Amino acid sequence: MFEQPILQPIRNLLEDPEVTEIMINGPHQVYVERGGRMAEVEIELGDRRQVQALVETLLEPTGRSISTASPYQDFRLSDGSRVNVIIPPVALDGPIVTIRKFTRTIETVDDLVQLNTLSQRMAQLLIAAVRGRLNIIFSGATGTGKTTALGVLSGNISDRERIITIEDTAELLLKQKHVIRLECRPPNSEGRGTVTMAELVRNALRMRPTRIIVGEIRGDEALDMLQAILTGHEGCLAVVHGSSPADVMCRLEVMSLQRGLAIPLWAIHRQIASAIDLVVQHDFARDGTRKITGITEVVGVENDQILLHDIFTYNSHGLDANGRAAGEWLCDGVRGDLVAKVERSGVEIPLGTLKVDRPGE
Repeated sequence: MFEQPILQPIRNLLEDPEVTEIMINGPHQVYVERGGRMAEVEIELGDRRQVQALVETLLEPTGRSISTASPYQDFRLSDGSRVNVIIPPVALDGPIVTIRKFTRTIETVDDLVQLNTLSQRMAQLLIAAVRGRLNIIFSGATGTGKTTALGVLSGNISDRERIITIEDTAELLLKQKHVIRLECRPPNSEGRGTVTMAELVRNALRMRPTRIIVGEIRGDEALDMLQAILTGHEGCLAVVHGSSPADVMCRLEVMSLQRGLAIPLWAIHRQIASAIDLVVQHDFARDGTRKITGITEVVGVENDQILLHDIFTYNSHGLDANGRAAGEWLCDGVRGDLVAKVERSGVEIPLGTLKVDRPGE
């Protein structure tokens, strides 16, 4: 797969399962991420022209091009890895390549539990939530594992459902048989032919979906997603960049208003509160590893403000003697009708999953 001579200097990194990200800052500076930690590696890529040739080699199978007029591209490799390339004049010091590798080592929720990304009880809740057709937002910063968690948990969707995935750059590889994959299209060299996320969400509604999964909501497609849920398309999953569940609510509000429609703010708040059931927050721990630091329910609206309640939160204890993150997840129970929603779908949340914890017990 990576047999081209120009890729030989980074071939070992591309094939190393412990490397999750490769960052080429120039011909003489390459960083990788292993186990959540970045480190420089000793790799020489010749000069800027060789890095530019590497960029063109990676782009060739996609049919896309890069130029001074269109100096950056997002695309995927045949193994599912996601690539971003950016060149001068935008990148002042030469072509930059960032490869986020497709993670094969994480295939089930049990894998996430084994990695201490979340607790067993949190996993039980999220599995029941997906099976029970709750609408879930996966939130966090870049690289915190949002898409990985979404992809793993989507494995709990029944094979009897028709799933449509919509992504800017396709990453999700669902195992169900009845999956339709849609991907946005950037403009061509003449600036035409763009297909946006919002357009794909609207088109998906005409394709008889039983589930819609959006790889990342980043613009006015937020309004289309909310409308889809409120018109009966439950069980939707989506990614939103956000530093907290409250931040996610604000971002959904702002993105919905980007459409420019004369919708009052109180109406946007009620749509969000009615449409979204859970926010799953992802963060980096002190040691650089990825953790789901909270599961938050959207309770409702009060005084035109969206009410949130943290069901699970991560209580950090800093680092242990081995320099690894130490802490515990605590449950504060539920306040809304989340359990009833799940049970209406014929799904039971395992006994003890939502038992309220007391710190230190």
